[in-house]
Amino acid sequence: MFTTIQLEKSTRERLNKLRIYKRATYDEIINALIDLIPEGDDEGKYTAEFRASLLRGLLDIRHGRTYSSDDVHMKLGL
Repeated sequence: MFTTIQLEKSTRERLNKLRIYKRATYDEIINALIDLIPEGDDEGKYTAEFRASLLRGLLDIRHGRTYSSDDVHMKLGL
């Protein structure tokens, strides 16, 4: 089953740069990106919610939406 999704032109261009081969579909590219998120560790499989939170955390770090431990200590007066 197929569905249509809306992408900004810049998003489509970024996805195109990730093609492994010329005729790779967006579905293949998106699934390859999803596969980069760990599925679990020695203690077992991660839930979908936890995997999504890992991704959000990495994006927060990349976009500077985090605090260092020194910043936290200063804010808390420790």
